[in-house]
Amino acid sequence: MSSAAPRATGHDQGEDRLWSVEDHLEDILATVRPLEPIELNLLDAQGCVLVEDITVPVSLPPFDNSSMDGYAVRVADVAGAGEEFPAALEVVGDVAAGASEPPHVGPGQAARIMTGAPLPPGAETVVPVEWTDGGLGHGPVDRMRASSQAPEGARGQVQVYRPAGPRAHVRAAGSDVRAGDRALAAGTLLGPPQIGLLAAIGRGRVTVRPRPRVVVLSTGSELVQPDERLAHGQIYDSNSFALTAAARDAGAIAYRVGAVADDPETLRSTIEDQLVRADLMVTTGGVSVGAYDVVKEALAHVADADEPGSGVEFRKLAMQPGKPQGFGSIGPDHTPLLALPGNPVSSYVSFELFVRPAIRTLMGLPDVHRPRATARLAAEQALTSPKGRRQFLRARYADGSVTPVGGASSHLVAALARADALIVVPEDTETVEPGTEVEVVRLG
Repeated sequence: MSSAAPRATGHDQGEDRLWSVEDHLEDILATVRPLEPIELNLLDAQGCVLVEDITVPVSLPPFDNSSMDGYAVRVADVAGAGEEFPAALEVVGDVAAGASEPPHVGPGQAARIMTGAPLPPGAETVVPVEWTDGGLGHGPVDRMRASSQAPEGARGQVQVYRPAGPRAHVRAAGSDVRAGDRALAAGTLLGPPQIGLLAAIGRGRVTVRPRPRVVVLSTGSELVQPDERLAHGQIYDSNSFALTAAARDAGAIAYRVGAVADDPETLRSTIEDQLVRADLMVTTGGVSVGAYDVVKEALAHVADADEPGSGVEFRKLAMQPGKPQGFGSIGPDHTPLLALPGNPVSSYVSFELFVRPAIRTLMGLPDVHRPRATARLAAEQALTSPKGRRQFLRARYADGSVTPVGGASSHLVAALARADALIVVPEDTETVEPGTEVEVVRLG
């Protein structure tokens, strides 16, 4: 299944142009296409997006049923019931959940009924067991005895100490949804409540757009996996873990590839091997202007070797952090690829702005963006921002105000872990004073 429209780009066409954030994102979203629908079993469809309206075939509940454990009775028989003069009714049987032939309740009679059991014919209301003696003759009780321990509870006499109005403690047929109603609309993301509703109306399979498969690959000979020993000049690979987790949080099935050394041939081979399980590929590192920025070199060869229409373009964006970016499609299926910078904050901010919307587009969601809000800047001093760049600053958002955490440096991972929002400083703004209203991207 193809998830990207063919692109006819060169790998370096965008390097002389300074792209805006909007133009880069617009190019991505114009290229990425929602995945083709498939039919899945309910539990396999969790996290997927419906492509069809779901109509209720049978009302919920399908019959009048009790919302309490108690006794199904006629209203007139308990109208004058009280503590001093309880109503004494003949118990004619039990009505358990799933009962197919409940007993008929006539004048002066009651049927012991369980929560969810159908209201028996002749009954008009339900008296909770706590308003009765439970058929034991010793005053009010707080629960029913199990039928296996008290078979006599289904027969004999029950004392009722309080009246109940018509249809008290009765769930009416169709009070949840009625047959013919729309249960779920196309475009609905299926979570546990939606899966439960589908099961409740008898749908065992649904047609959805599958969760996209995202492969995350980090580059750098200096990267070491967690739990391994660090040598001089080495650091732990955090980007691939953070971005894989972010892709899963966005709704994807994400696969993490261990860090690839700064060798174009190895990187190109790894990317080609991973295409078989990717609806979207994400790389981090190697997209700047250094001598060892191998993603550019490797993807240039991939583009030359692929079918016509493929290609990856490397760009400079008017933003901070995250100025160097790459985007295109590779392989015979024109798999979209987003190449992100290697600094941890740059890569994560880039993911939130560009990769997450691409994942949500592949899923077929109607709204692919993080929510935004306006908040008052709570800071001890003014924020500064480079002219001509849109700056995204890590922050904490609460009660209509936002507080920066950490500085503008793109290597401060600890500050990123404390942030739940990004402050957006426009390109034409160089200073933001405390108390100023600012735009905020909500991350949580």
